[in-house]
Amino acid sequence: MIQETAPWLSEAEAREVAEQAHAIARAVEQVILGKSDTVRLMIIGLLSGGHLLIEDIPGVGKTTLARAIAKAIGGQFRRIQFTPDLLPADVTGSVIYNQARGAFEFHPGPIFANIVLADEINRATPKTQSALLEAMEERTVSVEGESHPLPQPFLVIATQNNIEMVGTYPLPEAQMDRFFARASLGYPSPEVEAQILESRQLNSPLEQLQPVLTPDQLMALQQQTRRLYVSPAVRRYVVDVVNATRRHPKVMLGASPRASIALMLGAQAHALLAGRHYTTPDDVQQMATPVLAHRLMLRSDTTSPARAESIIREILSQVPVPIGGDAP
Repeated sequence: MIQETAPWLSEAEAREVAEQAHAIARAVEQVILGKSDTVRLMIIGLLSGGHLLIEDIPGVGKTTLARAIAKAIGGQFRRIQFTPDLLPADVTGSVIYNQARGAFEFHPGPIFANIVLADEINRATPKTQSALLEAMEERTVSVEGESHPLPQPFLVIATQNNIEMVGTYPLPEAQMDRFFARASLGYPSPEVEAQILESRQLNSPLEQLQPVLTPDQLMALQQQTRRLYVSPAVRRYVVDVVNATRRHPKVMLGASPRASIALMLGAQAHALLAGRHYTTPDDVQQMATPVLAHRLMLRSDTTSPARAESIIREILSQVPVPIGGDAP
């Protein structure tokens, strides 16, 4: 039984984990003003151990948000600027002959870090993008037939501009499926934009941001999050929601079992931040759109301009919601 090998998180333990998670959010919000919902989603991604895709218009702070999260959780940080001429070896590393030793040596690429910022990921060719697939799923890199483990924890935070089409390549479905969630920032309100100007007039809040956790502490938080109670009814609800994406008439390719796991982990992290030691169907509903929408491939011959987000909302309104049995 799961409860015998991994006891469920108690209320007191859940409060302690939640406070550490909120500390990360407070640190990031010193840099990213007026975007609490987006920051919250990013923290949920961290607790779930999932890679994150930030998609939005240029200049709204996507890269700054990624850097702020990386600084808040400490660890080794690397930034990769994706361009059309970037090669897979520029990301993963390569084997180079050492004349002094008379042997080939592996030289790790920038992906060997705890937090990797893949900036403008859709500007790289599909061949280079595919170099990330193994790293994002297996947390290893294979070069010349040898497998090299990546540092732990390992998270990819990717950014892309959703309106610049010239010189960009669509992300493969297999790679989109490896992103835990997709987030966006949008324009700030005039009041928040005025605060941004004031905060950056003399210095950068990002430079003053101090880590609130170590990488080991983050891994401990991730393990604790997985211990949050999920009832059989809620697990079945996750399966029903994901399965409904595969049967929807406007969806050509629905969400995968990997998406089911991500949705359950996201619901656990959402419940934790809400101050609970157990999940509810509402946690699943809140996480369904950011976790599932980017994974759906819609039919091109659909008669209405349906978007994945609206399809997820439609599914949530149709799938029966379980009643009771949330708490352990």
